[in-house]
Amino acid sequence: MTAGGEYKGLRVTVAGLGVSGVPAAKALHGLGAHVTVVNGTAGERQQAEAAELEALGVTVRLGDGTASDSGPAAGLPEGTELVVTAPGWKPSSPLFTAAREAGVEVIGDVELAWRLRGPGAAPWLAVTGTNGKTTTTRMLAAILTAAGLRTAAVGNIGVSLFDVVLGEQEYDVLAVELSSYQLHWAPGIRPHSAAVLNLAPDHLDWHGSMEAYAADKGRIFHGNKVACVYNAADPATEALVEAADVEEGCRAIGFTLDAPRMSELGVVDGLLVDRAFVADRRNSAQELAETADVRPPAPHNVANALAAAALARAFGVPAGAVRDGLRAFRPDPHRIEQVAVLDEVAYVDDSKATNPHAAQASLTAYEHVVWIAGGLAKGAEFDELVAAAAGRLRGAVLLGADRALIREALARHAPQVPVVDLERTDTGAMSAAVAQARQLAAPGDTVLLAPACASMDMFSNYNQRGDLFADAVRAALPDTAAHS
Repeated sequence: MTAGGEYKGLRVTVAGLGVSGVPAAKALHGLGAHVTVVNGTAGERQQAEAAELEALGVTVRLGDGTASDSGPAAGLPEGTELVVTAPGWKPSSPLFTAAREAGVEVIGDVELAWRLRGPGAAPWLAVTGTNGKTTTTRMLAAILTAAGLRTAAVGNIGVSLFDVVLGEQEYDVLAVELSSYQLHWAPGIRPHSAAVLNLAPDHLDWHGSMEAYAADKGRIFHGNKVACVYNAADPATEALVEAADVEEGCRAIGFTLDAPRMSELGVVDGLLVDRAFVADRRNSAQELAETADVRPPAPHNVANALAAAALARAFGVPAGAVRDGLRAFRPDPHRIEQVAVLDEVAYVDDSKATNPHAAQASLTAYEHVVWIAGGLAKGAEFDELVAAAAGRLRGAVLLGADRALIREALARHAPQVPVVDLERTDTGAMSAAVAQARQLAAPGDTVLLAPACASMDMFSNYNQRGDLFADAVRAALPDTAAHS
């Protein structure tokens, strides 16, 4: 049974359609609320979603500029008592200004799902960070499953929390991925334990500043009961733990790629070990798995595995389940995924590396790289990334709207690296990029798609970008075979 009785007859405005807004509207309507959905655009997809909701009796208002920061504000629907927003809507959106002026609370879909949890609901093990969230959350779910627990990977990972919270299936614990957007609109969630994997500038156009971005990430620690998991190599994540208001007895647990100190998980001689959840953590450690159990065993992915293990161990999962879960885990596509080897050159798709921090982690995994990069920078800078990677780069192929920013950083910090600047912006540019990268690569090199930028200037999403890269690589296979 959920705590949904208070929504019967409530007039709720849902801001946004899509993967968050539609389930929220359906959930609220099912609880007896009077729901109005507003959406600033009225494309084919939005019209189909609107028709589906209207058939249920939900009011939908499309294409009125409500979502725009610069366009005219349609205003708050009359009588609105609560606004539930999809995570992507900026706090500065006119609808929210109108809500604040009217004294109407604005929450996100994650906060609503939390409030709808019934008595005895499954606790949340929550994950956020600039990079690695989805992989870590799915690793965590695999470990929990290996321990025999009923679980699901939900949240920003693409599985609606409403399906879990309002569904009939019972769970022992949930692995919940949360973005900074979602956390901004979720002031009341209180996870059992949570992890912040890393912090680097991202989405600053949405949050307004790095300080605001970090503060929203840090919300995930508030109210934690057992463990706040942080990255020992990233002091900003530990600072968020120190600032958090947690329940008495909640512990700060670090993870590191080095030998762990007390109350940390780390790596010793190719083993993932735990010095946090053992009886004598001052003098002993528990072996959890081998680094070879992590797929792929790139350093940043081992760090993801340690964070997942820390959350699982905080929930009481035995060491053997950590190993079994990591062995069972398979990474999602477009995450440091090797596509093929051509002429002794490896071609790797990390299209999910949509910011400089993610790209740097990917570049660090390979000794000699021909780098395919570029797209929408989202306000990011590239000097630190290029300076760190300069010694590994054998060449760079740049494409996309903000490629000049990367080209200029290469000129400043890696002037010896040959650069190909592709001006074309059609999706066929990826085939040209792969062809150019093949010209630059030598045996033993890795051609790495790690764009450090978002994809929407040229592609539908990072998945399409990665698929086109893989298609271009595979299209070259017959040529390679014919000339080998």
